[in-house]
Parts: sequence; structure tokens; C-alpha cells
Amino acid sequence: MVVFPELDRPSFEGAPRIGYARVSTKSQNLNMQMDALSAVKCDHIFSDHGISGAKAQRPGLDDALAEVKSGDVFVVFKLCRLGRSVLHLADLLTRFQKENIHFCSISEGINTTTPGGKLVYHLFSALAEFHRDLIRENTMAGLEAARERGVKLGPKFKLDEYDTLEAHRAIMQDGFTVDELAHRYGVSGLTVRRAFERLALAG
Repeated sequence: MVVFPELDRPSFEGAPRIGYARVSTKSQNLNMQMDALSAVKCDHIFSDHGISGAKAQRPGLDDALAEVKSGDVFVVFKLCRLGRSVLHLADLLTRFQKENIHFCSISEGINTTTPGGKLVYHLFSALAEFHRDLIRENTMAGLEAARERGVKLGPKFKLDEYDTLEAHRAIMQDGFTVDELAHRYGVSGLTVRRAFERLALAG
């Protein structure tokens, strides 16, 4: 099973391939994903078994992201196995681009080790920015509609929508921690997390 022959080009010889697999329920098995990841010669394979994509904490994914480094290739069987939301997926791929990590998704035929495949990173980077713009616009429209209905709004939040979205981007794409962003904005870590919850952002 040679899915990505480009991975065997001399320029990528020796580049570690980090695989990740996930199934949502205990009754499902990882066999198909594991076989596919083994077929493309992943050096290390991490997995989450019985963990929904919506869960904020996925130990296997956390370990895989801690392992992968510049020059490596991160491989999944299918895009939906990686991101818990469209924004999360877009942020992860934007982070990979910034850290010079290649990405392959077997089912979709995505392979950023090829010149054409690099376009994927640009598309997902634009998608992440577009998604945050939508959140900002919808939030502002909701507040304006509430004012027009005569709803009395409470005091301003310590982190407004713009700062909240920028803090979330910095954490998801640039690898900052919640505490580091809290220090930057002069608030507590709890305030940052509550701001994410208010905009339905996964931290």
C-alpha cells in the first residue's frame, strides 16, 4: 500500500513520520487506521480510543503534538480524526505550517510534502481567520440586537471579543499557554478560560 510515494523521495528520507488515530466510542476499533498508518511507514503512532472529537483533552493527540517537531511528517487516516472542530483543525494545520511540520491525510489525499500540497496550509490559515471573523461579527450583531430589544447589558468583560479571539489564536497557533496570555492581558487564567467559553471556543 503506497499511498504517498512522494514521502519516499530522497529529500524526505529519515524524516520521522508521526501517526495519529482516534475512534469516538469503545465499541469501535482502530485497526483500519492503524493499518493505514503502518502502511505509510509511520515511525510512531499515537491514538485515542473511545474519545469523542469534541473532547478538549485527548491524551494521545497531546502526546503526538508534543513529539512532532520541525521537519517531521504528521499523518492521519482522515481529517475528521484530527480536529475537534473546523476551527481547531484549521488552527492545528496553521501551527504545523509555522513550525515547518508536514501533514498528510490518507483518505483525502492531502500531502504537504509536495509543492501542490503546500496550498492546503494557506487555505486552512485563511479558514481559521475567516472563522474568527464570523465569530466576532455574530457576537457584535447579537449584542446590537439585544440593545435594540431594550435588553440591559451587564458590565463590560475584562477581555473583549477581539482580545479573546486573538488570545485563542495565539494559544492554538503559536503555542502560548493560558497563563502566558493571562499575564499579557493582565487578567487571571480563569478569566481567559471563561472568555473562551463565552464565545464557545475550545481552549
